[in-house]
Amino acid sequence: MDGEQRRTLILLELETAEKPVSASRFAEKFNVSRQIIVGDVALLRASGREIIATARGYLLETEQARQGIIRKIACQHAPEQTADEMQTIISLGGEIIDVVVEHPIYGELTGGLHIRTEKEVEEFIKAYQNSHASLLSELTAGIHLHTIRCENEQMVATIKKALEQKAILYKG
Repeated sequence: MDGEQRRTLILLELETAEKPVSASRFAEKFNVSRQIIVGDVALLRASGREIIATARGYLLETEQARQGIIRKIACQHAPEQTADEMQTIISLGGEIIDVVVEHPIYGELTGGLHIRTEKEVEEFIKAYQNSHASLLSELTAGIHLHTIRCENEQMVATIKKALEQKAILYKG
């Protein structure tokens, strides 16, 4: 199978996938290295395909996923409050698109999350705990932004109020 055929099959699988598909899974399926898949996805993105890379794998951004309003919220908390922060946003109808920190050397660093369900929060927290890696917010004393998607402004206000009550919403 050549690269063009493989990329077509990657797109087909992403179009029907209900959850992110990892580069390792694609590599195993096509009997190539993970790096080949990363390159394939880079080529697909360069050709204009809206492929999102998350910690759990790749997603194809659909028109349905782009519905709603997108807002940024500023938060600050300790690493052990991460699950509570994420569960609060999700339980009130928000999708956590990403996390953004301002690094003194590199500038803005963004980590794609695309977390929509409580199960995805649990998977993220488990991956974080098992990896022994640091959260991006640990680089900035817990201060970070989340880009969230909601149905309307009332949902955004409800999420902000809930985070404020938990002393997670950043006040500056």
